[in-house]
Amino acid sequence: MKVLVVGSGGREHALAWKLLQSPKVQQVTCVPGNGGTASMKRCQNLALGVNDFEGIARFALVNGISLVVVGPEVPLAAGITDFLNGQGLTVFGPTRAGAQIEASKAWAKALMLEARIPTARAAVFNEEKAAISYARSEGVPIVVKADGLAAGKGVTVALALDEAEAAITAAFGGHFGEAGKLVVIEECLRGQEASVLALTDGVTIRPLLPAQDHKRIGEGDTGPNTGGMGAYAPTPIVTPELMQRIQAEILEPAIATLQKHRIDYRGVLYAGLMITPQGDPKVIEFNCRFGDPETQAVLPLLETPLEDLLLACAQQRLADMPPLTWKPGAAACVVIAAGGYPGSFKKGSPITGIDNAEAQGALVFHAGTQLKQQNLVTDGGRVLGVTAIGETFDEAIAQAYAAVHCIHFDDMYYRRDIGYQVKTARSNAS
Repeated sequence: MKVLVVGSGGREHALAWKLLQSPKVQQVTCVPGNGGTASMKRCQNLALGVNDFEGIARFALVNGISLVVVGPEVPLAAGITDFLNGQGLTVFGPTRAGAQIEASKAWAKALMLEARIPTARAAVFNEEKAAISYARSEGVPIVVKADGLAAGKGVTVALALDEAEAAITAAFGGHFGEAGKLVVIEECLRGQEASVLALTDGVTIRPLLPAQDHKRIGEGDTGPNTGGMGAYAPTPIVTPELMQRIQAEILEPAIATLQKHRIDYRGVLYAGLMITPQGDPKVIEFNCRFGDPETQAVLPLLETPLEDLLLACAQQRLADMPPLTWKPGAAACVVIAAGGYPGSFKKGSPITGIDNAEAQGALVFHAGTQLKQQNLVTDGGRVLGVTAIGETFDEAIAQAYAAVHCIHFDDMYYRRDIGYQVKTARSNAS
């Protein structure tokens, strides 16, 4: 097999790495890829944009690509799957209609209500004054969301009214571009967040191991939202019994309702959940792709060949696949970011120490990196994801941080408390 992976982040590096573990996969091409994918054997980067659908199709057809795997949400929402399918290519990733589940929070909320999926109470606004009036009437804490795609930064959990009003004004004022033309205001759910990434062929849906992301930039989950500062899997807050409920109350109703709307959804359905203090799962949001950095924690534990699963989804035969198999233990991923992220940050800083980190057994997935004249430099906000596997959470987390300490670039930043929730839960239990 020859596989083409669309995207340039840590998620895409992890996908390419996992695919290349299989003897069935001859070559992976990443579009546009990053410094990490450029350095792997049997992997090459192709200097095209993720929205250059014609260029991607031309390369795939000329080079006999067996499967196209789309990483980011932006090309999915723009219809890359529709276009490539129209060229006769096999694609893992939902169509433009399916990608609305992430591209429009208002659309997703309406789907959840129709499917009777448990979620937060919400209202949708297309005018600033009415949105502010509603926020004042509801009181805080309250959640303000730009309707469209905002790279994980369009959500504000407002603890004060002036913070909510500022978020509403920013959205309608063009801070998120077209994404802020509609604003969704929700009740603030309480509990612990969990991410369930499920593979689906539009009929059958199978969850991967549950993970827990750390979205805020600051330790103790403080400060603004980011694309994700670290993750671990499998999160113990999602027990096997709870996963059965998530399957029955959330995943299957979502696919059934998509089918009802004649949307053939083949790809990842990512349920961002809040597990309430009573132990009930509620959907915060749906995403239409693999999570980042959850993928970097989940895929290293997967033993079932990834290409078999992705092809089964694309060819609508997931029901014929045997149960997924997993390595024992736990995985933890710590994201190293450029100083200033998620605000302004500099690029071009030399990166050292990755070889030492990998010599300790860590997996270093590149996100915002670039090879310049064979020298690795920073090229984004989230620069690296350092993953370690251990027999226990404590071991995985400790090994990940030991590897992080090997790496250096100017003004690097990382949270020092990834996995604090599982440590706190264990401490409380004892």
